[in-house]
Amino acid sequence: MADLSGAHVEAFLEMMSAERGAAQNTLASYKRDLDDARAFMKRRGVALTEAASADLSAYLSDLAAQGFETSSQARRLSSLRQFYKFLYAENLRGDDPSGIIDAPKKNRPLPKILNEDTVGKMLTLAAEEAQRTGPGQTDRLRMAALLELLYATGMRVSELVSLPARVLNGEGRFLLIKGKGNKERMVPLSRPAIAALDAYGAALKAEFAAKDGPDSPWLFPARSKEGYLPRQVFARDLKALAARAGVPAASVSPHVLRHAFASHLLQNGADLRAVQELLGHSDISTTQIYTHVLDEQLQKLVHEHHPLAKKPKTDD
Repeated sequence: MADLSGAHVEAFLEMMSAERGAAQNTLASYKRDLDDARAFMKRRGVALTEAASADLSAYLSDLAAQGFETSSQARRLSSLRQFYKFLYAENLRGDDPSGIIDAPKKNRPLPKILNEDTVGKMLTLAAEEAQRTGPGQTDRLRMAALLELLYATGMRVSELVSLPARVLNGEGRFLLIKGKGNKERMVPLSRPAIAALDAYGAALKAEFAAKDGPDSPWLFPARSKEGYLPRQVFARDLKALAARAGVPAASVSPHVLRHAFASHLLQNGADLRAVQELLGHSDISTTQIYTHVLDEQLQKLVHEHHPLAKKPKTDD
């Protein structure tokens, strides 16, 4: 039986152009994907129009073996899905072999991690700058409090900047955080975080008293639509602090410090479930990404320092 796959691909492309108004670049992409799949099926001795689900799975496995990214594999599968839907709609075949094929799972990028020494440099500088008296001291105390709280709790930046001022009235050992879906969680505070929070709180109260105006309901008040410090402003100031501490600003963000909190806990023996609770992750698989980071760091450590991993010296 003659292989009519080429003719059916052309008919599919005509339909996409005429009925769906697909752009030329889109049509060219469909054609490349389908031609590649046709060539693979030909090597397997099957026409593209007659391919079964097992043939499509083999094709995706071949792409993975060649080193194609999951996004590229998913795009090829999407092209095949559209093609087989067309064949089914046109009664050119009675089933859709792509219907039971799962899309390749995208690899989640590993988070950027700062080591403990790097975070320590930033914390030390923030504390030193907060000790300086004079204009702007409240802002410097605020940065020290923000940084200590973030590293002590691993809060999301949105949770941090929107903390209510009533946390200053707490006992100081624990902080109640309202996270995604208004779910609340209790996190412990470190001694440096408590001290930074107390110092900033005292300066804030003195500032409000001097202005003789109503106190803000927010811990980090600002002239913004929300009434509290915009996350973008904090991110900008954090990068500036990093630069002053000799840390590449591009490597630092509030979210990177959240990652540092989690990874440093795990490095020092914390339980994964406990870290999940502290971060406010609903699914532990989200937290497990940090174990992958640690695995990579351990592998790098072994490759760089284990004597058996070193290349043997060659004879002169």
